[in-house]
Amino acid sequence: MAKAAAATAQTDHASAGRRLPNWPRGLRLTDAATYVGVSPSTFLTLVKERRMPEAKQARGCKVWDRDALDRAFDALPGGADASAANPWDDLP
Repeated sequence: MAKAAAATAQTDHASAGRRLPNWPRGLRLTDAATYVGVSPSTFLTLVKERRMPEAKQARGCKVWDRDALDRAFDALPGGADASAANPWDDLP
């Protein structure tokens, strides 16, 4: 029972973290994948295809730079034109 509660608490914490605007600058694989909205395996495929940046090495840990992820995500095809007006920007 305690294991199930701990797993639920961990899932709830991860879900709450997705809503926060202030992610850390360096993201491990799972967080980097979540940040751009894909699974870790899809994220690694995007890295292999050079559509997402390579990880930096920090004491043997692979860490992705959030700013580099933003630039790579902006460069992905599809979606609204970044220069187009966003009607949501005018809401109070």
